[in-house]
Amino acid sequence: MSLPIRIHVFPDADGLTHHAARTLREACARNAEGRVAVALSGGATPALLYRRLAEDYLHEIPWGRLEVFFGDERSVPPHHPDSNYGLALRELLSKVPIQPEQVHRMPAGESDLELAAECYEHEIQRLVPPGPLGDPAFDLVWLGVGDDGHTASLFPGTAALSRTESLVVANDVPRLGTRRMTFTFTLINAARRVQFLVRGRKKAAIVERVLGPPRDDAPPSEPLPAGRVRPSHGTLEWLLDREAAAGIADPGLIA
Repeated sequence: MSLPIRIHVFPDADGLTHHAARTLREACARNAEGRVAVALSGGATPALLYRRLAEDYLHEIPWGRLEVFFGDERSVPPHHPDSNYGLALRELLSKVPIQPEQVHRMPAGESDLELAAECYEHEIQRLVPPGPLGDPAFDLVWLGVGDDGHTASLFPGTAALSRTESLVVANDVPRLGTRRMTFTFTLINAARRVQFLVRGRKKAAIVERVLGPPRDDAPPSEPLPAGRVRPSHGTLEWLLDREAAAGIADPGLIA
């Protein structure tokens, strides 16, 4: 049974990124001796967080104890402008004392993407200890949400939404004419803590659809992908700025 969703609303991106950075610091403090597994996201808001970590938390995070993974990746080379790894490398990983072997890039540019996803899953199983249900349990997973309700590369109507037996899969996204590699809900929902990082007025409508009550005149529908993120034994938080939270009448806890 999943715990309630915690919604935090901040005046601006500054408060949002500080809260997320402190969460990583707390995760390291809770696991004071062991390795800390974190999954990074792409996007403009995570980029602000990565700059914050590199500038203001450089000496507050035990970088040598992290195992860094990625929740999804585009099928591009690692230094391509659209690469989530490339973003994290530019804004964070090249600026902090972390060793290359601690950073586990998704090999989403491989020609055999299914095999590459299997290999990445095995790497996670090798390095991330299991949680209560036996699946690898990340200490922290950071996510964003798209205007269509997708998160990671779990897009509406795509095959990866129903993949429960795998942790990492190749996912065809016909609307974008591309393939991507992504965590599945099985892996995301096994995490100890998941945080959505969302800012800006253009995200208000989708935040309201995911977190707000269903409209009386709306026909029944499947939950949007972002709405299917509900950790079974962990904490789920939505970190929003005021503009993104404009459609949420009563921020706080949602059962």
